[in-house]
Amino acid sequence: MIDPAWVALSLTERVGGKTLRALMAHFNHDPRAILAADETALRKVPGIGAKMAERIRSINVSEVEQAIPRWQNAGVRLILRDNPDFPPQLRALDDYPPTLFVRGLWQPITMKRIAVVGTRDPSPEAREIAARLGIELAERGCTVVSGLALGIDAAAHNGALTVPNAYLLAVLGCGVLNIYPPDHRGLAQAVMRQGALLGEVHPYAAPNASNLVARNRIISGLSDAVIIVETEVDGGAMHAARFAQAQGRVVYTFDSRATGNRQLLENGVTPLRPDLQDLPF
Repeated sequence: MIDPAWVALSLTERVGGKTLRALMAHFNHDPRAILAADETALRKVPGIGAKMAERIRSINVSEVEQAIPRWQNAGVRLILRDNPDFPPQLRALDDYPPTLFVRGLWQPITMKRIAVVGTRDPSPEAREIAARLGIELAERGCTVVSGLALGIDAAAHNGALTVPNAYLLAVLGCGVLNIYPPDHRGLAQAVMRQGALLGEVHPYAAPNASNLVARNRIISGLSDAVIIVETEVDGGAMHAARFAQAQGRVVYTFDSRATGNRQLLENGVTPLRPDLQDLPF
């Protein structure tokens, strides 16, 4: 049973797993009690200030309740945190996504999951490595996790897609019904035939910087290990590395002139050979 109140709360700006956990504990684990509370009651919850209280009080549950069947008819599955199909790896995170919006072939995660991420503007060598990683990991029975972005992500997805019976997951920083970048709509369709798209934001949400950063904690959280193929020190993939290390995931990278790779290696990240002969999975 999908609780529209929970979904509405999870779609509210800055109400993530930490905040929702605090709210639920304070209001006897009743989402509707949270929505019925006045500002004074809400602000008794640690971390809830005037702006957050106002966001919660302005939630329109009936609007979300009416939208849920439309999303489902468009092929979106909603998986709430207490659903048995919610990945236990994500449920264990301190900042878990309260609701997952999923399109495609969702299945219980039993195989080893390896994230492959990196720059949107890779060198030819890095692009080739990412594609070969996608193939090699899929052939070894691993789920290939990435972000559907240009560059390294796309190369890894496309590599895995060449392997029969491969399973892929693409974690989006936009709505699962609003594919970004638009040029990857075809790639998204291909991923859904052999896996799933997933995200935590409104199904029609446009991408923004904070959502693109936040989805990295889901990419790493779903994965047993994260491979950073190539990135500059200010690249988005560095967020994935930081989230992975905070979550206790193993991070790998390649010896490269890219500034992010250099920093990761200097900080003790495990190096991989470009020929992939030392892949430990």
